[in-house]
Amino acid sequence: MAPSTSGKPRSRLTTAERREQLLRIGARLFAERPYDDVWIEQVADIAEVSRGLLYHYFPTKRDFVTEVIRSQGERLLEMTKSDPTLPVEEQLTAGLDAYLRYVEANEDGYRALHSGTSIAVDGVREVLDNNFAEQGRRILEVLCPDGEPPEALRVLVRGWLAFVVAVCLDWLKYRRLNRDEIRDLCAKALLDIVDLPT
Repeated sequence: MAPSTSGKPRSRLTTAERREQLLRIGARLFAERPYDDVWIEQVADIAEVSRGLLYHYFPTKRDFVTEVIRSQGERLLEMTKSDPTLPVEEQLTAGLDAYLRYVEANEDGYRALHSGTSIAVDGVREVLDNNFAEQGRRILEVLCPDGEPPEALRVLVRGWLAFVVAVCLDWLKYRRLNRDEIRDLCAKALLDIVDLPT
């Protein structure tokens, strides 16, 4: 093993492990700072790799931030798949539980996913919009399993998803409510405005 710049032995990572490490570092930095304040050199220094190696994985800074956001969005979607055999309200509760577990386990990734970076960088906004659209599609499929949802319901669900994001970001910042309280708050917000099938 070659020594790192910190003097500790540097372990060799597989290609997949190294890529995941870089994405985790990127999630942390983009959660804390605007896009223009994150430098590729910082990412390489934290990972203790050369800039050339980082550029091997991600040819440009825009590619890097886009992949950070895409990977977090995909992880969120994977964790929040619902069980269609459950009653509607149970699917909602189970989905929110999974969503909040993701938020807790991936604080940096969640904040990066919903930071100003997601809006400011070309291409990244599209990734976030696609993630939101898929989350909305899943909810609408539960609410309207037998047909096309009305446009008003589509708009309402998208607004509710934005509400959930705002609630979760507040929760991460202040931690004044526990996870069950946040889940129940978000579920009630949707249940109060949607006539759910039983």
